[in-house]
Amino acid sequence: MNRSDSPLFSSGLELGSFVVTSNVLHHSWAAISELYGEIHEPPSWASPVRFRTFQQPNCTIIAFVTWPPCTKEHLQGQGGGDLVSSSALKETFPLFEFLSTKTNPRFSINKPAIDLFASVRGVLDFLKSQISTKPLIIAGHSVGGSVASLFTLWLLDKINLATTKRPLCITFGSPLVGDDGLQEAILQYSAWNSCFLHVVSDRDPVPRVLISPYNPTAPELASPTNQYKPFGTFLLYSELGCACLEDPESVLELLVATYSEGPGFDYKDIFQQLNGNVICKDSTKDDEWIAQPLPAGIITQLGAIGLGRLQQLQQQSIDMNTLIRQTEIRERKWLIRRREAYNDSKLNEMKVNMAQLEWYKKFSEDKKIGYYDMFKNEYDSRNNTLQRFKKSLTCYWTDMVDEVEKKPQWRGASFTTRWLFSGTIYRRMVEPLNIAEYYRDGKTDYIAKGRSKHYKLLEQWLDEDESRSASRPNNPKKQNLKGGLTEDSCFWAYVEEALISVNALSNGQYSSNDMDKHKRSLIQFEDYVWGMLKNCAVSSEIFLEQSSFMKWWKKYLEIIRKGIMGTSPFTEFMQNRQYSQYAPGCQ
Repeated sequence: MNRSDSPLFSSGLELGSFVVTSNVLHHSWAAISELYGEIHEPPSWASPVRFRTFQQPNCTIIAFVTWPPCTKEHLQGQGGGDLVSSSALKETFPLFEFLSTKTNPRFSINKPAIDLFASVRGVLDFLKSQISTKPLIIAGHSVGGSVASLFTLWLLDKINLATTKRPLCITFGSPLVGDDGLQEAILQYSAWNSCFLHVVSDRDPVPRVLISPYNPTAPELASPTNQYKPFGTFLLYSELGCACLEDPESVLELLVATYSEGPGFDYKDIFQQLNGNVICKDSTKDDEWIAQPLPAGIITQLGAIGLGRLQQLQQQSIDMNTLIRQTEIRERKWLIRRREAYNDSKLNEMKVNMAQLEWYKKFSEDKKIGYYDMFKNEYDSRNNTLQRFKKSLTCYWTDMVDEVEKKPQWRGASFTTRWLFSGTIYRRMVEPLNIAEYYRDGKTDYIAKGRSKHYKLLEQWLDEDESRSASRPNNPKKQNLKGGLTEDSCFWAYVEEALISVNALSNGQYSSNDMDKHKRSLIQFEDYVWGMLKNCAVSSEIFLEQSSFMKWWKKYLEIIRKGIMGTSPFTEFMQNRQYSQYAPGCQ
């Protein structure tokens, strides 16, 4: 069965049961309760935020609470729902500037939450130093949960995810933290989104206070507080049971729909109740829906979080069938989006674009010009079309590398096989085109000043992968050269720098210091090319008569004859035209 045709399942009920019975909630809430127990009077320092690190045998817990604990009335007070934009934060509190990207440049964060987080700015490095090799849980209650969420975001940017496990942020009864811009900034990194678990009781008003009922038929009537959007996983529960939800729109709707006013409650008491009641029965008998796994799972979840109670449905004016259908539509879109984030179809689409570049490369070789120089000198009208394929490929691989950098476990899994191989071919095919554009514009020193970060990381990950697998059944260099791709994707940048040096020596416009610098540069380049040739690591297209490399060689030969430069095995190889017999794997 094709992966895109496989059935979709909603596992929120099972996930909720697993979380409740895993004791992670119990330990997190115990840390928060102990922290509250230490507060006998308002803190003596300026910040109302209280925090503490708890070292457990199997994990480290950093807990955050505020004094006094936040209430619904506090959040509904003056300024409680205000948002601070990323542009304003850039000037006053730039710790979250890393969330701004080209595709999602703007976001906003709740002002009280950012003010509370700013009050502990001076201890952030200290808290970071408390992180050990054990798993890290960051916990918070009410607005303390908002502080915990912001601390987790800050930490995700600061820690080295290649050597440190991602933290898990668990909040209890926390209000929403930011707008759709913040939501999208986190959702674009699925690994980051999975770092947040928000626990919400059906009787806790605080997580819902910044949400107003939303009418999809009249969005213009929405309250400004509807700007707040959820992210992460939400564990919603009632006295009947619990379920986990990830789709943001479903979370937003069900936070409102599941609220049930009632007497005071304690999260600890509810956890104990749920431990003995994690399996719930369906509250509906709609055979049409139960026949399918996704809606059947949604029905059981809605029943578990309290929406099977007729009285509550009447109070909220909720039509159960409509709610099920809307939730299924959103859940389906969410599951497909998550499943297809790195699916084969997108990679296959990129392979089609690569095939277009490979055709252009073959066409340029037939013209005796070479791929690099045909593009650099714009000899062909197809360059504009080529630019479109190049842009599409670069956008795809830039995003892919950015995601992998935040999600390093992929490097040890499928990325180092299929994706890393495809990424290497992409780098060796497309980076020379970037180099051609760079030097065509009159710039210099591409490697230090112009090289994109995603090329550097793709090269670094390939080196790491090859060092882990020193013995391979086939020689990867020879395999790559069979397709006519030079192993070092920066080869043409070195050629361009060598051309600059040889032109300077040919023109005689140099000081003694400059002469020594250019001579050293040319000797290094000569050794570099000779090493590449001996390892069969360079494409034979560099020897085409109109290539930039051959232009360099003709000028280099002139200064050798003038006695400015000496001879070597490489110069003898070139002078004797042995390169005419050069073929990858045959030298």
